[in-house]
Amino acid sequence: MKQKGEEMREIIKKHKRKRSIEDYVIDTITCIVYLFFTFICVYPFYYIFINTISANNLSERGKVLFWPIGIHFNNYISVLKIPGLFSALKISVARTVIGTIVTVFIAAFLGYMFTKESMWKRKFWYRFVVATMYFNAGIIPWYITMRNLHLTNNFWGYILPLAVSPFYIVLCKTFVESLPGELQDAAEIDGAGTLKIFFQIIAPLIKPILATVAIFTAVTQWNAFQDTLLLVTDKRLYTLQFTLYQYINQASSLKSLANSNASSAQMAASLAHAQTSTSIRMTVTIVVVAPIILIYPIFQRFFVKGIMIGAVKG
Repeated sequence: MKQKGEEMREIIKKHKRKRSIEDYVIDTITCIVYLFFTFICVYPFYYIFINTISANNLSERGKVLFWPIGIHFNNYISVLKIPGLFSALKISVARTVIGTIVTVFIAAFLGYMFTKESMWKRKFWYRFVVATMYFNAGIIPWYITMRNLHLTNNFWGYILPLAVSPFYIVLCKTFVESLPGELQDAAEIDGAGTLKIFFQIIAPLIKPILATVAIFTAVTQWNAFQDTLLLVTDKRLYTLQFTLYQYINQASSLKSLANSNASSAQMAASLAHAQTSTSIRMTVTIVVVAPIILIYPIFQRFFVKGIMIGAVKG
């Protein structure tokens, strides 16, 4: 065995090609290109962040580009004191968590059911669901439907319209079809029912695609604000994104509001720390975007595998 191992190493050394100058040039160019695109993706978030902790008068004039100047954290303290912010945060977290759970479950279960030959009118219902990906009645019919279903000024108006997503169902169905059919056959022979097979056999095996759907759904739910704009007039149901939308449109009034909430010590501070429309917009943007940026790496290892297997059969 030892002799064979040495022979293999000798063969590998003989066939191992020395790296040429062209190889190093290509690697260098590749690294530069990737670093360039990384910079393009990261810099906007970095730019917003350094402007939230820099002197507001310089940030307002666009003087902060690469490094923070006059570092302070009064922007975050003042913005977090704006009335309604924490209430909106609770609504956004609730709709994201509940909406993600409901959408992932429905997508996984329907995706599994559409793979079963015994399902009544399986092909018809599958085509019926997929057809909704291509046909949309528009905002006005959608609003009338939501009003007739009493989903205006209703928390479930955030959850139910996004519960059934044809795209996610197709992903889950394709992933389930990639699993060995013998697993389900063996469970059925042992007397397992549909729900038992789904929860005990299928669900544990399709975790990658479930994580992928969860990421997509969570980002959609967290970033949504148009449904609040169209369906909600009760301020208690405002989401964080809709609050951000209002802040951007009413930045001047928010400047006065944030400054009025400051203590006397803060009011006596340097003019560089006074709230501006730019500082408010950027600070609230960081507050809204940060949770998604922090959560995404947790699901990243499932994301690539899930989207690849779920999108291409085999």
